[in-house]
Amino acid sequence: MSLDPKIAARLKRNADGLFSAVAQERGTGKVLMVAWMDDDALARTLETREATYFSRSRGEQWVKGATSGHTQYVHSIRLDCDGDTVLLEVDQIGAACHTGAHTCFDADLLLGGEPTG
Repeated sequence: MSLDPKIAARLKRNADGLFSAVAQERGTGKVLMVAWMDDDALARTLETREATYFSRSRGEQWVKGATSGHTQYVHSIRLDCDGDTVLLEVDQIGAACHTGAHTCFDADLLLGGEPTG
């Protein structure tokens, strides 16, 4: 699989050839997780609709849920205005977070409520 050259030309990658990917739950709009992708991971995701990311610690691609069963079926992918982040709209099966939580953003609330101004 290779990434369409027109898409590849629009991407802005970091020094390691990676760009960020945000997974958002279809229907609820909840942000589930943030990960990294390379061109090959994006190409595979576009072709299979299985969310595929790049693990910086392992130095390889991984398909979300391949070992855990907590899969992400991708409905749409959008590129942001700067070309450095993609937004995946997904159906999440099981937990999105490696901790077992539905979203990686269920932990500490740093700021909430209405501003007091």
